[in-house]
Amino acid sequence: MSDPATFQALARTAQDIAETRGSNTKIDICAYYFRSIEKTDDLQKAARFLGEGAFTRKSGRHASVGGRTVGGCAARFAEIDYDKVFKPCRTATGSTSETIEKLLRNIPEARKKRRAGELTLKAVEEIFFDLYKNRKRRIKQQILTDAWKQMSALEIKYFIRVLRQGSLRIGFEAKSITKAIAEAYEKDLDEIRHVHMLTGSIGETAVLARNDQLQKAQFELHQPVSFMLASAIETRSVDNYDAYLAEEKFDGMRAQVHVSHQKVTLYSRDLNELSQTFPEIPTFFLSRKTPSMVMDGEICVYKDDIIQPFQLLQKRMGVKKPDRLLLRQYPVLFISYDLLYLDGNPLFDRTLMERRKQLLEVAENHEIPYTSQYSVESQKDVDRLFQRAVDHGNEGLMLKDKESVYEYGKRGKSWLKVKEPGGSLDTVILYAHAGSGKRGGTYSDFTLGINVRDDERYEEEFIPIGKAYGGYTDDELHQLNDRISELTVARYGPTLALEPSLMVEIEFDDIQVNKRTKAGYTLRLPRFRAIRWDMDTNDADTLKNVEALYRQKLNKSRKKQGNNPSFRFKPEE
Repeated sequence: MSDPATFQALARTAQDIAETRGSNTKIDICAYYFRSIEKTDDLQKAARFLGEGAFTRKSGRHASVGGRTVGGCAARFAEIDYDKVFKPCRTATGSTSETIEKLLRNIPEARKKRRAGELTLKAVEEIFFDLYKNRKRRIKQQILTDAWKQMSALEIKYFIRVLRQGSLRIGFEAKSITKAIAEAYEKDLDEIRHVHMLTGSIGETAVLARNDQLQKAQFELHQPVSFMLASAIETRSVDNYDAYLAEEKFDGMRAQVHVSHQKVTLYSRDLNELSQTFPEIPTFFLSRKTPSMVMDGEICVYKDDIIQPFQLLQKRMGVKKPDRLLLRQYPVLFISYDLLYLDGNPLFDRTLMERRKQLLEVAENHEIPYTSQYSVESQKDVDRLFQRAVDHGNEGLMLKDKESVYEYGKRGKSWLKVKEPGGSLDTVILYAHAGSGKRGGTYSDFTLGINVRDDERYEEEFIPIGKAYGGYTDDELHQLNDRISELTVARYGPTLALEPSLMVEIEFDDIQVNKRTKAGYTLRLPRFRAIRWDMDTNDADTLKNVEALYRQKLNKSRKKQGNNPSFRFKPEE
């Protein structure tokens, strides 16, 4: 291995992890890499780059480098036409970073400009900070160009992925990195997970583990905590319903609110701050004069005693400074269902019933909306409550184990979601993407298309509507891969373009407007329902079908909360 404190070593480690199938072996690779790093500062950066991105989440910093900026820079670097060459390649691979790596590795003009300089992790951190400080596209592209001249194609791919603050897409997420930290420094995994939750930083967690200082980690307000996650009830058996409480699963957006003195911050499920997007929520909590606390809950558009469709909430999402008209048209409410911290005391290790008791006291004393909860004893109770939730326009039910602690960042049996699919579509496979980890060596991710042959808005026959990577059996995946080899018309690195032939019925949770896509819509959590070997591509659903489904969900009748509301709240007169 080259000097572990270089970005080249980090990129090579990430690629080794991506090319490795076994989870334990991936963890071994990462643990060995961490142990090989000598300096504490370099370890902090390495863990952060692998697990969080260019900046820690709690820093609130983002480089704000868009796809057009990165793509345009790469096109100029490789001396190719952006619209005629780069964009088609990007469409085919489905990945900006993958496209740029292959172009800069294989085009002679791009190779001549690069002289790998073994940039240190510190030097790359400074480049990220320069991108954060500068707002003009021209300057950002110059910074990118100067950096790429000193990097290999592999480094550039991971530079882009780290920059985006998202997954490195190597089959190795934050929970695996915490396991690698535990293995590297021989620490208890639960303690590592707890410290990661408290610090909100994977890099800081690694440093504390290395220095035997885990006990120094403390929870801080206005530092978001990883959310507890739920499993679908069909994937978990329920032995005794009376161990659970039921509450309605709202048609809204998961959020966490932190309150202290004269400060209120609101965070999304991906731990980004939402305070400016929904300013009425911080204002609401400030007016309540509550104790210092952290609540877990849901943001919903609430109007005329009805929780409105998620599609209306979308009109507020992403708007950093909503005007008065938007605030009036789509008023939102934060509905609490868990209390994680109160008056200097973290409550994560308390049972749901203990947390619930304190939540009710705070919510009722300060007039804060909170969920209604119901005891269940049988499937009949679940069915009855589920139907009432659907009548309210909500997604379904949540079943929560009464004795469960708050298992931050973890998906288990303690919280179960009971819901029906939002709809289904018959689609055609347009692209097959190579899998990683356990699915390495197969094509397991699929870009699915809908029919626009007779749609005057398009010249193509099919356009993408979603990407699915689950819902099939191992046998079906093998059958698909056998058929894919016969239908491949072009290869773009890990992506195959296919002759439109294979039909798949997919189900999804919802349809969302997304003007950045060719269809104008995105499917929420699409997955295979059935491979339709018997169907012809002429049977594929059309964009007009998608639009009709969207309107149908938007206009679906919803009952007022009435005498059996899904949440409790007495608004001011």
